Amino acid sequence: MPESRQDKANLSEHAPDIVWHQHAVTRESRELRQGHQGAVLWFTGLSGSGKSTLAGAVEQALQQQRINTYLLDGDNTRHGLCSDLGFTADDRRENIRRVSEVAALMVDAGLVVLAAFISPHRAERQAARDKLPQGRFLEIFVDTPLDECERRDPKGLYRKARAGEIRNFTGIDAEYEAPDAPELHLDGRQPLATLVDAVLYALRQRRMIP
Repeated sequence: MPESRQDKANLSEHAPDIVWHQHAVTRESRELRQGHQGAVLWFTGLSGSGKSTLAGAVEQALQQQRINTYLLDGDNTRHGLCSDLGFTADDRRENIRRVSEVAALMVDAGLVVLAAFISPHRAERQAARDKLPQGRFLEIFVDTPLDECERRDPKGLYRKARAGEIRNFTGIDAEYEAPDAPELHLDGRQPLATLVDAVLYALRQRRMIP
C-alpha cells in the first residue's frame, strides 16, 4: 500500500527506522492472476438507506462471477477491529480511518472491497479515497430520504434518537454531508435488483471486472 505524504511525515517524526518495503509480489501481479482489478466500493448513506443490503447483494453477484471480494460492514468491524471505539466524533473519525487502512491493504491484495458505512463527513470519505491509486475508489451514494429511512428503521435507532435515548444520531441531531460528486448516485427506494445492476454496470464500464 503506497504511503501518503502525511503518512511519511508521521513516520519520519515518530519512527524514523520504519520504512515501507516494496515486495516482489505486487498488486498488479495479483490482479493479473485473478483476472480483475482491486478496488473499493464505498457505500455511504443514512442509517436505513439500504447501503448494507445493497453491498451484500453486490458481493453475492460478484462472487457468482468468480470475483474475489470482501465486505466490510460497520457493525462487524466494531466487534473486533474497532471494538475499543465509542461514538464520539473523534471515535467515529478513527473508526473510518482504520477501516480505510484495512480496505487499502485489501485492494493491494487484489480484492474488490465493499465498505458499507454511514461515513457522514466528506473529509473522511476523501481521506479513504486518497489512500488508493487513482480510479480504484468508487463512492456510491445510496440516497434514501430521511422519512423513508425512519419508516424502515430496521434497528429501531431512529425511534430511540427521536426519544432522546441516542445523542448525535446522523440525520437527526448530527449532520450528514451528502457526496458532491459520487461515482454512483442511487435512489435507495428503487428495487434491489435494479440497484445491483447499476453497480455492476459501473464496474464493467470502468473495466474493473470482466
